[in-house]
Amino acid sequence: MHDLIRDITLSILFAWMFGLLAHFFRQPLILAYLVGGFIIGPFGIGWVRSDQSIATISELGLIFMLFMIGLEIDLKKIVRAGRVILFAGAGQLIGGCLLGLLFFMAIGLGLGAGRFDALYLCIACALSSTVIIVKVLYEKRELDTLPGRITLGVLVLQDIFAILFLAVQPSLSELQVSVILLSIVRVGVLVATAWILSRYVLPKLFHSIARRPELVLLGALAWCFLIGEVAERLHLSREMGSLVAGVSLSTFPYALDVTAKVTTLRDFFITLFFVALGMTIPVPSSSVMGLALVIAVFTVVSRLLTTFLPLYLLRQGLRASLLPAINLAQISEFSLVVIQTGVAAKHLTTETANAASFAFVILAVLSTFAISRSDQITRATIPVLKRLGLRDLDHGGEVAADHAQGHGVARRIVILGFFRAASALLSEIERQDKSLLDHITVVDFNPNVFRNLADRGVHVIYGDISNVDTLVHAGIGGAEIIILSVPDALLKGADNEKLVRHVRTLNETAKIVATADMLATVADLYMAGADYVTVPRVTDAQELFKVIDAVDKGLLSEKRSEIDLLLAERREVLP
Repeated sequence: MHDLIRDITLSILFAWMFGLLAHFFRQPLILAYLVGGFIIGPFGIGWVRSDQSIATISELGLIFMLFMIGLEIDLKKIVRAGRVILFAGAGQLIGGCLLGLLFFMAIGLGLGAGRFDALYLCIACALSSTVIIVKVLYEKRELDTLPGRITLGVLVLQDIFAILFLAVQPSLSELQVSVILLSIVRVGVLVATAWILSRYVLPKLFHSIARRPELVLLGALAWCFLIGEVAERLHLSREMGSLVAGVSLSTFPYALDVTAKVTTLRDFFITLFFVALGMTIPVPSSSVMGLALVIAVFTVVSRLLTTFLPLYLLRQGLRASLLPAINLAQISEFSLVVIQTGVAAKHLTTETANAASFAFVILAVLSTFAISRSDQITRATIPVLKRLGLRDLDHGGEVAADHAQGHGVARRIVILGFFRAASALLSEIERQDKSLLDHITVVDFNPNVFRNLADRGVHVIYGDISNVDTLVHAGIGGAEIIILSVPDALLKGADNEKLVRHVRTLNETAKIVATADMLATVADLYMAGADYVTVPRVTDAQELFKVIDAVDKGLLSEKRSEIDLLLAERREVLP
């Protein structure tokens, strides 16, 4: 017991020390935890040698990590995801697994006779890292963009796929129809038990303790370990049970509150899991590093093939097809879970498991940089793909724009970039002066915007507004009003000041309306050539003041009825 406490102390201390280094050098924290575990583990300086300590630390971390992954799986969002995400996710998973199985068998890894190295690697390579992707996309403010939503949708489908694999994984050695059916029945019993309790028992309990944060936290932990123990009694695993426990709470009214309260504890135990995993990684031999590089290269290539192609065939355009492929091009922390369960069941060799761990580390570093620079990568790649004969959504669009400009019928109003403010503007124009739509051109590279606006009869050009050629083709030179409605935080490859300067160079007389995120940039935009600058925070503040005034005058219900009526009449492109 004292050794376990000492080992946990060392694990947290070294995780923090290397975490600080990773933060300063902008590297993934998971990488820091793995390195810290390796340093203090039996293959490093040997301060932690107890197999029992390592196993206990790892299992606790794994239970909490899977519980939190389950909490973040929103099944309602999967149902509402639409065909693009469902087809893209299915294509990526099925294609990735088939390619992986064929590839790893071709290079001599086993499948059968008690060895499933090729199977485990193909599953591992088909899954992407939720931790890395969400962190980088959040920092880039791209979670709510179309490529971001596609990426997150595919991640959720991957998690569900991993759940199904973990359900049959214990029976791989004696895989028969009866064994598979028995595993499915066990999972069904587990899921049914969790669902019934979470639907009819937990809501009343959590409602009664909602004002006692410590009891909410304790209740969530009790639920996690209870369902984990039920899974263990059904000959599944506590890890599988914790995942189902999280999923059963994901649509729960108190799910957000539970997630917020468990997050700190989760981070603690996830840190322990990755440190413990690092302790099990030996100094790599040349063969292990060679296999790790092969796994890393295959993962990137297969992800481009199995993610880009389905999205491209679904007519999402080159950019919206490339970005999710770049985002997903790494191995998941969930893959390490799958690999470790395989090692414990003696389904694959430790050499293969170590190679997968090193491939995870390599791709964690590379993909962090790739996602951070995904816009530059796509801008460099799209011209190459076009030269290879791949068509983007703008093929023929530029010709139409040139034709219109050449005949002097360029639209009066050009909207550069289309997000929620522009969507609201178009709805307002439809409500107040629909004839004005005939004089509007929208330029954006969101394929959904392109199709929806075209269906509504709005003149739309598919293109990157940070590209000067796109501005020329859009008829900027003949426009009377040019609106930049997208704030700097969401623009890619440019900012409002740079766009204003480009637009002013192409059109000296147009009235240019720009958007400012910060008050300090308003003056810069006017100096660059803008005629008017909107500051959303100011108009938001005015609206909030009206709400406060309505409360003071006892007119809040009338104010709400007014806005409800206004919202009911709107038919926006973006929800």
